[in-house]
Amino acid sequence: MKTDTGLLSSNGYLDGQLLIAMPSMADPRFHRTVIYVCAHSAEGAMGLIVNQRAPNITLPKLLEQLEIKPSGSRPAAMRSTAMAVHTGGPVETSRGFVLHSSDYFAADSTLSINESVCLTATVDILKAIAKGSGPNKAILALGYSGWASGQLEREIQSNSWLCCPANYDIVFDRDLESKYTKALYSLGVDPLHLVGIAGHA
Repeated sequence: MKTDTGLLSSNGYLDGQLLIAMPSMADPRFHRTVIYVCAHSAEGAMGLIVNQRAPNITLPKLLEQLEIKPSGSRPAAMRSTAMAVHTGGPVETSRGFVLHSSDYFAADSTLSINESVCLTATVDILKAIAKGSGPNKAILALGYSGWASGQLEREIQSNSWLCCPANYDIVFDRDLESKYTKALYSLGVDPLHLVGIAGHA
């Protein structure tokens, strides 16, 4: 499995990076969260929590609500059952976002974040997943995490977040409970010694 280097872009923004919540994180909604930054510019930032399961909803239930029936030659139903629905963040919680591998791309609706990872926010990708023709790796998130201009930078400076290159395997790991620890270890940080570490890497 390839790894996305996730290096800072030449303009200094954090697209394709992971944010790891520090113990100093004041907002309980982001306690021990790992967030994949989908977009970052002077206007603000947008990302998806990748280690927080949405309560009381599964992908099969969601597909049923949308009247999408699994079909096709690939074991689509099995893949749908195994795919968790995430809480992507507190903004627009009724809206779905799919973070996925770049083997799926819809010209009118897919945002290419880097060579490995894309974002699609239309129901068409769910139909493709149900048919077994969707991306090889995918995370479905309800809602997203958003920051106004300069807000994320201030939070990082105040030690609310660590940031690090986004490891492809961590982002799409189905073991949500282990992602926080794995992301810290990717930086060489022992979670037991996390308190007091500077909020940038």
